[in-house]
Amino acid sequence: MSSTPDKIKGTANEAIGRAKQGVGEATGSEKLQGEGAIQEGKGQKAMGDAKDAAKEAMDRAAAAGKRAAD
Repeated sequence: MSSTPDKIKGTANEAIGRAKQGVGEATGSEKLQGEGAIQEGKGQKAMGDAKDAAKEAMDRAAAAGKRAAD
């Protein structure tokens, strides 16, 4: 359950989306601006963050269980 690929893809999509928006604004292309806004969405990065949070919660629960057993 690695979050790194999701975070990398999300960060790349954010950068590409911002670039598309900029080009769309510079050229007056509402279509390109819209595509950029959609691509810049934070979905993949959020998925990576959620995976990290879930892993941390499982690690904390396992450590607490181990302490309770000792």
